[in-house]
Amino acid sequence: MTYLNLGYSLLRDPQYNKGLAFTEKERDAHYLRGLLPPATSSQQLQEKKLMNSIRQYQVPLQKYMALTELQERNERLFYKLLIDNVEELLPIVYTPTVGEACQKFGSIFRRPQGLYISLKEKGKVLEVLKNWPERTVQVIVVTDGERILGLGDLGCQCLPITIDVGTNNKQLLEDEFYIGLRQKRTTGKEYADLLDEFMSAVKQNYGEKVIIQFEDFANHNAFHLLEKYRRTHLVFNDDIQAGTGIAELIALEISKKTKTPVEETRKKIWLVDSKGLIVSSRKDSLQQFKKPWAHEHEPIDNLLDAVKAIKPTVLIGSSGVGRTFTKEVIEAVSSFNEKPLILALSNPTSQSECTAEEAYTWSKGRAIFASGSPFDPVEYNGKVYVPGQSNNAYIFPGFGLGLVISGAIRVHDDMLLAASESLAGEVSEEYFEKGLDLSTIFQHQKDFCPYSC
Repeated sequence: MTYLNLGYSLLRDPQYNKGLAFTEKERDAHYLRGLLPPATSSQQLQEKKLMNSIRQYQVPLQKYMALTELQERNERLFYKLLIDNVEELLPIVYTPTVGEACQKFGSIFRRPQGLYISLKEKGKVLEVLKNWPERTVQVIVVTDGERILGLGDLGCQCLPITIDVGTNNKQLLEDEFYIGLRQKRTTGKEYADLLDEFMSAVKQNYGEKVIIQFEDFANHNAFHLLEKYRRTHLVFNDDIQAGTGIAELIALEISKKTKTPVEETRKKIWLVDSKGLIVSSRKDSLQQFKKPWAHEHEPIDNLLDAVKAIKPTVLIGSSGVGRTFTKEVIEAVSSFNEKPLILALSNPTSQSECTAEEAYTWSKGRAIFASGSPFDPVEYNGKVYVPGQSNNAYIFPGFGLGLVISGAIRVHDDMLLAASESLAGEVSEEYFEKGLDLSTIFQHQKDFCPYSC
């Protein structure tokens, strides 16, 4: 009976289970005889079988659920599958399908994979962290679920560590399958105290060098939390440091390349928010993080007129508001650029500022286009254009790994800049010919107009 339990437990441990890939020798060593069919199957053959199975599903969410089930029983095969089929599977495990998965998470919830810290655990956060089975933790991704992708407040329906303080999403509060706290979001001191307890407990439990990535916090909390903890913890926020942070990184890169003070290079970058062009006359009413981008100009209340006035080389969208790069906007930016660079970065696909087809068609095939979510190749005037995917997913996993390897204890902007330069250096001339080069973004010395607030 002891032998049976040992083998049986191994087959249900996703970290170590190999399924039919266990060899004859391993089956004897780990008490697996009789617990598996007699045939052995290599990881490569298992991978082939699974891909054949996944491709039978017509609905992306079904593919997502199949991959989740695989991760729950055989982690090494799950990651091998992703590595070998990243182009096909990334849109399933990430945007756009992951957006639908988050929206329907309560309905498809099967087995907990992450860690949930709600207001019920206030005063006991350290105990909760100790319930996690892994003792050596180097990177933590944490969210409060208030701004998931471009979908808004999804409450408790996301991973891996969720700080559940309630949700203001009426649909979720009325959903019988919702898995989180059924209350309006807590704010103010109670919210701050819970986050402070979490941050202290993380450092106490995992040490000074544990990396904490703030994920999908709403702006009113995201900037405050990053500013509050960046001097005491190893933290970063890919949304705002790769959101309005895009503008700062571009300014830093131009400053570095031209030996010009960053205060001057910021003037080459213009931002538009829901109230229009960010200008000096609005400075008193602006949130703190927008103030460095308030330049001298007459007020303009819409993106089209701002584009016509500023005449930007590059148009960057990261606002989470779909279809803001209209036909008129793209025609305007194309009228004064031979190769307009159009980056529609908001996720998921439904929130993208424009589609690849729209960008190429409305620019008459001259645009260099990339988006946060993937789009299929586009044929225009007999030429096939392959849209690029410019997503911070290509930065922050490697960025986190770099922090772990380097032993850093704080995150600085020049680290993000180095990561961006390294990624841009991977883009080849072949990609440029297909209309999706991103390395040119730092070579332009004209004006930028990121629509990113």
